[in-house]
Amino acid sequence: MNSPAPRYFALIPAAGVGARMAADGPKQYLPIAGKPMLRHTIDAFLSSERISHTFVVVSSDDGQIDSVAPRDGVSVLRCGGATRMESIQNGLQAMAGTVREDDWILVHDAARPGLNGALIDKLVDEVGAHPVGGLLALPVVDTVKRAAGDTVATISRDGLWLAQTPQMFRFRLLRDALAAASDAAAITDDASAVEAMGHAPMLVEGHPRNLKVTLPRDIEIAAMYLAAP
Repeated sequence: MNSPAPRYFALIPAAGVGARMAADGPKQYLPIAGKPMLRHTIDAFLSSERISHTFVVVSSDDGQIDSVAPRDGVSVLRCGGATRMESIQNGLQAMAGTVREDDWILVHDAARPGLNGALIDKLVDEVGAHPVGGLLALPVVDTVKRAAGDTVATISRDGLWLAQTPQMFRFRLLRDALAAASDAAAITDDASAVEAMGHAPMLVEGHPRNLKVTLPRDIEIAAMYLAAP
């Protein structure tokens, strides 16, 4: 008997506070282009027929998510942790009864509202049946400088990429990689945990519109991309 085809699930960790935004509340609820940032992120996955279901991880005392997340196609998991990595681990544990070990999990930052269905499809199509998985990323095109005290040096940008999300790995691999991470501070994204196990994820060229909103000035840039077709 043939095994069922792997499915695709979105997992959005959204339990952070966004301290660098200097806002009155969590940055994922700041309005951009007429609706909360997190709703743009959720809507990107809802627009893709490839995604079977979307899970959003929030803190247990989040009082805003119920007015932002739609009821259809989205499950809210109130198990957010103190760190992004902990929130993802808690989310995976909560999803365990729903997903199979070979299903694909697309982990995406709540603060990347510029994601769209075309980028999701590109990631899914190009990763295909890759044995590890992959992520959206942008090749570095600017000259790169390294500053150390009073010393400044130019380093080669050859082979350098800026990681984006979604980062797509099979449920079992992602769960095991995060569980095996001995130094949480060294795991800056999901791919770094997978790399620490000796695997090489595939890099799929993304788009500047998929920027991460980190500082107040990023909101205007994100709104510009969201206004574009």
